[in-house]
Amino acid sequence: MPQVTTLHHAIRDLVHDGDTVAIEGFTHLICFAAAHEIIRQRKRDLTLCRLTPDMIYDQMIAAGVCKKLVFSYAGNPGVGSLQAFRRAVEKGEPRPLELDEYSHFGLVARYIAGAARLPFYPLNSYTGSDLPKVNPNLRQIQSPFGDDKIHVVPPLNPDVAILHAQRADENGNTQIWGLAGVQKEAAFASKRVIVVVEELVAASVIRADPNRTLIPGLIVDAVVVEPWGAHPSYVQGAYDRDNAFYVEWDTISRETATLNAWLDEWVYGLADRAAYVQKMRDRLEQLRPGDAFAAPINYGEYK
Repeated sequence: MPQVTTLHHAIRDLVHDGDTVAIEGFTHLICFAAAHEIIRQRKRDLTLCRLTPDMIYDQMIAAGVCKKLVFSYAGNPGVGSLQAFRRAVEKGEPRPLELDEYSHFGLVARYIAGAARLPFYPLNSYTGSDLPKVNPNLRQIQSPFGDDKIHVVPPLNPDVAILHAQRADENGNTQIWGLAGVQKEAAFASKRVIVVVEELVAASVIRADPNRTLIPGLIVDAVVVEPWGAHPSYVQGAYDRDNAFYVEWDTISRETATLNAWLDEWVYGLADRAAYVQKMRDRLEQLRPGDAFAAPINYGEYK
């Protein structure tokens, strides 16, 4: 049975120095609250996995928690480069950063292989690409069903997946709607799973709408209720993406001093996410969307 707990305790008990950690969410449902708690607890030597290590991992790299990045496209979406990421790669500041780079589907394939406990996953994405020349994990094998060779990627099995969602019950059954990314695949591939949700609901609510349940409670280790936990990314139906913040981050992160000052004020200087929300309250309220209801579905009477 998963434990309903605080974010502080979930990170303290389930994320260890040296772990491989996946904080997923493809533009949507990115758990910044968990990243900040990892920084606040000064975890070290983490290998961070993510399809798009945008601003969330830029902050973690700047804080010195990351030794290696397993990723596809890295950038501040719609804005430009990740400045802390660049300093770590180009100058070794605040520490050198190892890179393990894939295409988007290449990393998805690694999660799928990890979730299915497969030894590798075949894909055609790297035909004609130069990426295999710089990444020894991109290998070719002979097809068992023809004369062609095909690229394969190894499985990815993080120690911990940290996933944000709209809601879950106390048993960890977690529901997501909107852009799902690889939340499900990362959860099934990982040894431990922390789910962070906007609200905790009764099991009857989950059972009444079963098709939204992407992550079953049987693979969840901890459930955390943290409203606004994905800001500045968005949660479909709860709050919009704070696009202005992504633009602001480009200025904040260009110099180490201004980035460290931001971390001091918004991460180290706050006790928890609730303090962040209170400090950011006026800005957050502007991100609430209007109503946009889906049509009800009749699943039939349960007898």
